[in-house]
Amino acid sequence: MVGIQDRKLALWNVGVAYIAFIIGTFCGLLQVFVRNDALNLPTWLNYYQILTAHGVLLALIYTTFFIFAFLIAGMSKTLGGFGPKVNLFGWLGFIVTTIGTALATVMIISGKASVMYTFYAPLKASGWFYVGLALVIVGTWLSSFALIGHYIVWKKRNKGQLSPLFAYMTISTLILWIIACLGVVATVVFQYIPWAFGWVDTINVELSRSLFWYFGHPLVYFWLLPAYIAWYVVVPKILGTKVFSDSLARLSFVLFILFSIPVGFHHQLTEPGISSFWKFLQVVLTFMVIIPSLMTAFSMFATFEISGRKKGGTGLFGWFKKLPWKDVRFTSIFIAMAFFIPGGAGGIINASFQLNELVHNTLWIVGHFHITVGTPVAMTFMGITFWLIPYLTGRKFTKRLQRLAFIQVISWSVGMLLMSTAQHILGLLGAPRRTAYSGYNGNVNALEWFDGILSNHVTMAVGGTILFLSAMLLLYIVANLLFVAPKAQLNGEFEEFPIAESDKSHTPKFLENWWIWIGVAVALIIMAYALPLSHMIQHSPPGSGHHITW
Repeated sequence: MVGIQDRKLALWNVGVAYIAFIIGTFCGLLQVFVRNDALNLPTWLNYYQILTAHGVLLALIYTTFFIFAFLIAGMSKTLGGFGPKVNLFGWLGFIVTTIGTALATVMIISGKASVMYTFYAPLKASGWFYVGLALVIVGTWLSSFALIGHYIVWKKRNKGQLSPLFAYMTISTLILWIIACLGVVATVVFQYIPWAFGWVDTINVELSRSLFWYFGHPLVYFWLLPAYIAWYVVVPKILGTKVFSDSLARLSFVLFILFSIPVGFHHQLTEPGISSFWKFLQVVLTFMVIIPSLMTAFSMFATFEISGRKKGGTGLFGWFKKLPWKDVRFTSIFIAMAFFIPGGAGGIINASFQLNELVHNTLWIVGHFHITVGTPVAMTFMGITFWLIPYLTGRKFTKRLQRLAFIQVISWSVGMLLMSTAQHILGLLGAPRRTAYSGYNGNVNALEWFDGILSNHVTMAVGGTILFLSAMLLLYIVANLLFVAPKAQLNGEFEEFPIAESDKSHTPKFLENWWIWIGVAVALIIMAYALPLSHMIQHSPPGSGHHITW
């Protein structure tokens, strides 16, 4: 059972995560109505403020706080309760991350940081916005070091043993996160903060964008890997079976460390200043990430079939009917997995040298983002929420709340399907992203894009409205699980943290030799980035001043 202090730390992370979630989803609702010309914002609020808040609070803040809540609870469960030093660093990390979040959010809402989630130079925000972002990263590092320290203590007490699969996957995720953050820390501390406070006059735009995307793409896998932890470890327990293959699961996480970081240039295929060779190299490395993704898909469907056949499923697909569809913990995650199939296919298109030219600056990218992060990741987190909060609070996930959870999951799926489909089609037709204005000043040909049943801003707004209502229902469920639902303690034990049994008897021990994998990852990063970044620094242009366009 998770310790009392560990439980409090996880619960506070969950609480901040859902505060960010509600503000971010409300900003998303406003966006779709502004784009549909159905809403005029007050003079003190503009589209780019809510666009920035939506991206930062949902994509960065909600995900980060929820991920650490999940990892803290899981590490305490699998490796034992935290010691005083681990607790101290965990709380310091939470406090610093929260202060950074509050500072950045105030700057956005006050209209001093309408630079969007990617904060591309030469758009310039208040220097305090960048300080807030830096504090968010520093706070997550403190939390990461706390969990890594807890893992090291366990390894010392259990010499020669492989760690539990949950702990192994957690350390993999944190290694990826720490290495990836080096890029954004470098650009924020050494470029943005001096430039924003006026200590230097110009900024190297290409270098700043390259360092951001060194961080920005593995950030996607920082979101995704905790969802994969739930898929690999939690789902088999819900299904009543074992992890399909312990060694396959561990190898897939190692491959994500190796191939998710040196690929940022595939977000910059349309930019000058980076030679085609380096773009091509990173596109190739991008496609290597498909391998662990397919390994995960194989493992999950093997787990489904084994479970279904154990329960009497016969024929080619008889096992499918035997899956626990009435258990929202499973159904939510299965739907999340299903959305990831078109999401992954879209990712291959985005990373392709030629196809990226067609979709790069269009709503297609927004649609892709929502069916990769907004559904597979977010809906997996929702499925985790339904049992994690009861586990931490000792309250009961009642049948009434379970029925509401099904409504919430289905409505989120419908809303996301409508909105993301409209965004994908509009993007293929040419509708731009990153702007509130998409009618090309009344151009007849452009206006025809928005006449379809699905390729329509009304469809997008309907989908966004359903998503917001679903988010409100989720917040109602969360509030009940935190404060209202009846206590469910039995003999002093709280509800289950579902972790499946994993057979480690045939798992090679070198998979947990982190120095090998960190070394290979660093070598790949140097190979992919050292020469192009040094060229950007040595042959930098005069630099850009700042632009404030709001």
